[in-house]
Amino acid sequence: MHSDKKSKQLTRRQLLGSTIAATGALAAGGAVLPEHGPRLDAAVPSALEGDTRVILFQGDSITDAGRNRRQAGPNNAIAMGRGYPFLIGSWLLATRNDPNLKIYNRGISGHKVPDLQKRWQKDTIDLKPDVLSILIGVNDIWHKLAGRYDGTVADYEKGFNELMDETRKALPETRIVICEPFVLRCGAINDKWFPEFDERRAAAKRVAEKAKATWVPFQETFDSAVNDAPANYWAGDGVHPSMAGHMKMTMAWLKALKDS
Repeated sequence: MHSDKKSKQLTRRQLLGSTIAATGALAAGGAVLPEHGPRLDAAVPSALEGDTRVILFQGDSITDAGRNRRQAGPNNAIAMGRGYPFLIGSWLLATRNDPNLKIYNRGISGHKVPDLQKRWQKDTIDLKPDVLSILIGVNDIWHKLAGRYDGTVADYEKGFNELMDETRKALPETRIVICEPFVLRCGAINDKWFPEFDERRAAAKRVAEKAKATWVPFQETFDSAVNDAPANYWAGDGVHPSMAGHMKMTMAWLKALKDS
């Protein structure tokens, strides 16, 4: 009985020691992750240092992530949703320690490029972001497959380029971040999505190159992630990320800005 108790105490001590060691490793160099995954380092990407005061996330439901749209102010948890903008914003606020940093989420569920165009002035230009992050494209094909929209790949690219031209003209100093549209092969995703979805991803990449924007390779991120866990672990319906999926996006986004 005495030896069992001693054994349990030793186990608890070992566990505590391991936890402290892991915490120290995180503080020193970043989370220990599978070698093909990005690292979440404590350092703030240089692209987000200095005079960066306003960061804006734009997009559809993946960006919206259930945010309260009645709350318009920055740095408000319920206004940020439960996804990657909330995680990125929380990380930056904690690591920048800058009371002047303002982070907004203006993603709206169901939106396509034409929907962004209709609200771009109010929801983007008027906020004058120093960093503008955009993830758009999955609904442009999803709604088409459902018979609710007839926009082509060319329409998507043309409209996206027009948004970037408008932004560059109104906000020439704004750093633009274009996120790669992505899907995982599970849930709602079937063979009907291809090859058109890949064509739309390629179109988004061309838009990013033309706008001289930072590119966040989300599809590549999830293509690697399925080596660690099944596709539905990262996004149950193949489109909307799980908690783990949003964290993968957060790490990929921060890495892209750090590397650019």
